[in-house]
Amino acid sequence: MARTCKITGARPRTGHRIHRSGLAKKKGGIGRHVTKRVKRTHYPNLQVKRVWVPELGRFVKVKVSARGLKTIDKNGAYTTLKKAGLI
Repeated sequence: MARTCKITGARPRTGHRIHRSGLAKKKGGIGRHVTKRVKRTHYPNLQVKRVWVPELGRFVKVKVSARGLKTIDKNGAYTTLKKAGLI
C-alpha cells in the first residue's frame, strides 16, 4: 500500500540533509565544516484510523495524515470522505 494520505494526497517528498564533518570548537576541534548534501526522504505523518460516519451508521477505515484528521474534524466525516471519493 502506498504511503499516501487518502484525504489530502500527501506523499513522501525528497530533500537533503547537510552532512558535516569535524569536531566542534567548544569540544576542542577546529569547527564543523559542511562537506556535502545527502539525499533523504520526508514522510507524511500517516495513521490508519477507523472513522465513524453517522450518515452511514458505520466505521470507515482510512489511511490518513494528521492534517487529514484535522480536515475530517473541521468539515465532518461524511463530507470529507465523499469529496475524497472513499464512500
